[in-house]
Amino acid sequence: MMRRQHRAMEFSGMDFNGRQVVVTGGAGALGSAVVAMLLDAGAHCRVPCFDAAEAERFSLRDRKGVSLVVAGNLADEAAVARVYGDIGPLWASIHIAGGFAAAPLRETSLAVLRQQIDMNFLSCALCCRAAVAAMAGAGGRIVNVAARPALEWRSGAGMVAYTASKAGVAALTAALAEEVAKDGILVNAVAPSIMDTPANRQAMAKADYALWPKVEEVAATIAFLASPENRVTRGAVVPVYGKS
Repeated sequence: MMRRQHRAMEFSGMDFNGRQVVVTGGAGALGSAVVAMLLDAGAHCRVPCFDAAEAERFSLRDRKGVSLVVAGNLADEAAVARVYGDIGPLWASIHIAGGFAAAPLRETSLAVLRQQIDMNFLSCALCCRAAVAAMAGAGGRIVNVAARPALEWRSGAGMVAYTASKAGVAALTAALAEEVAKDGILVNAVAPSIMDTPANRQAMAKADYALWPKVEEVAATIAFLASPENRVTRGAVVPVYGKS
C-alpha cells in the first residue's frame, strides 16, 4: 500500500488536470495501475471495455473522472469509433489492450495468427489513427505497449505470432512518431518483460517474482511518456524489464 501511495504522490504534480486520456486495456492489471495514477494526477480517463461484464468488474469504475465505454473488439473500426467519436479534445491515448498466445509456429493455426495480429497490432493501429484525428492538430501524446520480444526477436521462440504482432507495434510507434511530430504529437511505446501480476505468478509458480517489474513501475513510465512533462521523447520503445 505504501508503494502505491508513493507512486500516486509522485505523479500528482504532473499537469493532467482536466485532460482527456483514453486507456485501452484499462480494466486489466497494468491498465488499472495506469488509470489510478492518472486519476490521482487529475486526468479524465475514458476506458473502453469489451463487454458489460468487464465494465462491471473494473475496480475503478466509480472513481471520479472515469468514463467507461462498452466498445467491443478494438480491432473493429466501429468499436474504435465508439471510443473516440465523441471524445472532444484529447490529450493522450494509451494502448494497453492486447492478448498473448504461445505455441511453436508449426502448431499455430491461421485463426490464432490472425487473432494475435488483430488483438495486438491492428487494435493499436486503429486506436492510434483515431487518437491522431481526435487531437485535431492541437498536440498530444500516444503511448503503445509492445513487449520484450518485440525488441529481442530471438526471445520470441515458442511465441512467434505474439512476437511478430508486438514487433509490428514497435515499428508502428517509430514510424508514426516521425509522421506526426510536426503536429506536436509525441508517440512512444514501452516494452515490458514479464510483469508481476497474479495471473503471471499463477502461470509460473516457480519463477523468481522479485526480478519482475511491478505494474506500478511500468505504469510510472507510461504516465511520464503520456504527460506534458515529456517534451522531447518520441519514437522510443522503452525497455521496462526490471531485474529480469
